[in-house]
Parts: sequence; structure tokens; C-alpha cells
Amino acid sequence: MKLGAAVSSQCKILRCNSEYVAATLHLRGPERGAGFCTALRSYSLCTRRTARTCRGDLAFHSAVHGIEDLMIQHNCSKEGPTAPPRPRPPAPGARGFESLDVCDYERSFLYKHGRPPAFRHCAAFGDPHIRTFHDDFHTCRVEGSWPLLDNDFLFVQATSSPVAEGSNATVTSKLTIIFKNMKECIDQKVYQAELDNVPAAFQDGSVNGGARPGGGSLAILERSPGRHVEIRARYIGTTIAVRQAGRQLSFSIRAAEEVAGAFSEEQDLQLCVGGCPRGQRISRSPRGRGRVPAETARALCREMLPVEDVYFQSCVFDVVTSGDANFTMAAHGALEDARLFLSDAEKLHIFQAGRGSPLASPCSLLLLFLLPCGFWVVSLHF
Repeated sequence: MKLGAAVSSQCKILRCNSEYVAATLHLRGPERGAGFCTALRSYSLCTRRTARTCRGDLAFHSAVHGIEDLMIQHNCSKEGPTAPPRPRPPAPGARGFESLDVCDYERSFLYKHGRPPAFRHCAAFGDPHIRTFHDDFHTCRVEGSWPLLDNDFLFVQATSSPVAEGSNATVTSKLTIIFKNMKECIDQKVYQAELDNVPAAFQDGSVNGGARPGGGSLAILERSPGRHVEIRARYIGTTIAVRQAGRQLSFSIRAAEEVAGAFSEEQDLQLCVGGCPRGQRISRSPRGRGRVPAETARALCREMLPVEDVYFQSCVFDVVTSGDANFTMAAHGALEDARLFLSDAEKLHIFQAGRGSPLASPCSLLLLFLLPCGFWVVSLHF
């Protein structure tokens, strides 16, 4: 037992982790790629030096695999310069690295686990159309107030009203976002946006998380006056974008995976998690007579959205239903947020048939036709 304890105490993986965090903390701009690769090679060298004393240490093995993944993702060569070790952070108890960074989720996670956190993306825009954390995509008929998120850290509610008199389609006309109290970092803050009122401040007039030491880890940035704000909640690894385009509001979020999943069984109604309830889903295929001909809407949407994915389908549906060409901007804004928030660029575009069933790839269709039981596959177009 004493020998095991001695070996464990000699494992220097936490020092490797903290040196890597310190080396990458201020990397910015075009030189970031080279600096990042140098830091990764130094990180790898540090883990190799302590490998013998870290056998069986889960944090060590997690770091080794994380380094390999990051080297591949950033096209880093294993051969090349390394950086000299950075000074070791102060010991815990003297306001060391971990205590200083409790309100910086990404840095704290990297320090503890030796790898960056995973993230999830959700969006609500237009009719409203919902892209869930699991990359499902629904168009909803949800008049009234519905929770987009309800977890241990955030509550987000969207209020919808009919897009036009007599229409079944609805749009988001009000958004309420509650950042729940976090003792070490922020006071509870409430943000509310309504049509023609997208403020760059919380309800109490503040623009950050309050007077606590970590208050700066929550901040509002105005991207376009009265039209687009970004709320950065660094203490939970989350960024939120709120936009107005035409007569509708849109919501997009990039949340740390742990944060997105921090809810109980009682908090089961969240559109970002489960999508629209089945009885509230509607087809995006325009039927009957709209306010704008479908071909006109397609031409308008194609100017902003050259790829005919679910964002394009949603754009056409909204323009046909509302007659408002500004809805092209709603879909385009949602796509741009997804481009910024998604870690995996291959997940940017989603292709679906009419009611939201994913379209099969050409290879899948071929296999279906070859099966003896003879499936039928119908691809809906408008």
C-alpha cells in the first residue's frame, strides 16, 4: 500500500496539464496554429517523462488520448519545436490556478481532465424551427410560452404568437433567459428580449454577472444595436446569441455538454433537448395558397442560403407563410450561429424530407432497393 501511494504521489500529470493551459492561454490570431502545435508537443513530452509513475492514473491516460486527438484535429506534426516549461501554478490554498479559474469553465475543465470540454448547439428561429442539442430539426406550432432550456444553470423560455392572422404558424415574440445564481461567480441575472426591444443589458440594467469576484465571467456584447446581442457565460462554458430579423426573435446557444445535460427527470420538457412535442410538429412543405408563391420564396432564400438544407427549407416556409422577405435573414443568422457554435463543421447542414425525417444517402437508398422485402423511399420536394 505504501509503495502504491508513493508511485501515485510522483505522477506529475496535473503539472503537465497546468503547463499546457498556461502555454495556450493567450494564443490569438494567425500565429495561434503554430503556437498551439508547439504547446501540444510540449504537453506530449511532459506526459512521456512522467509515464512510468502514472501507470493506472485515469487523468494521465485521458490526457494522452486527448493530446493524440488534438494533434490530428489541428494537423500538428509530432516532430518540431517544443516550448520550455512554464512556472508551476501556486499551490492550492494560496489562491492557486484551480481556485482562480473556478469561473472559467473551459480552462478549469482542461486543467482537471487534460482535454477541452465537448459542446452542444441548439437554435430556435423563424416559425419557430428548432435544432436540438442532438441535431434533430423540427418545425413547431407552439403558441404561448414554452421552455427551450430548464437545467441547473439556465432557464430559457420562448413566447410565440401567430405569424399572421388565421395562420397555424407561429413566431417567437419574446425571450426570457435566467442565469441562475452561482455562489462563487455570479448573482442571478435575467435577460429579456421582445420584438423591437433587444437590449444590451440585463433587466436590472447591468451588463455583467454582478459584484462577486467572478462577475466578469458573465457579459453581454452588442453585435448590432437593437438587433443582435451575444451573452457570454464563461463560468459555464456557454455562449448565447439573440437576434431579431423581421417580426421574429431567434435564439442560438453553444453550451458545454455537462451544462446541457444538468437536469433532473422532472425537467423533461425542454425544446432544446427533446424538440417539439409530436402533436405540435408541422410539415415545412408549403401547401395551399401562401402570401408569396413558393418559387419566389425559393429564389429569395437561395440568395442567402445556397445549400438546400433544413435552413433553406425553413426559409422558404417562413417567407411563403408570412410574406416577409426579412425571414431570409432569420434563417441565414441561425446558420451563421451554427457555423460559429458547432465544433464539427460536418454537422452544419442537415438534410431532411418533408416532416423532418432525415433523408437517406444515395448509398442507403441503393441498399433499400436491393433488399428482398422491398422498401419504398419517398423524397419530398417543393
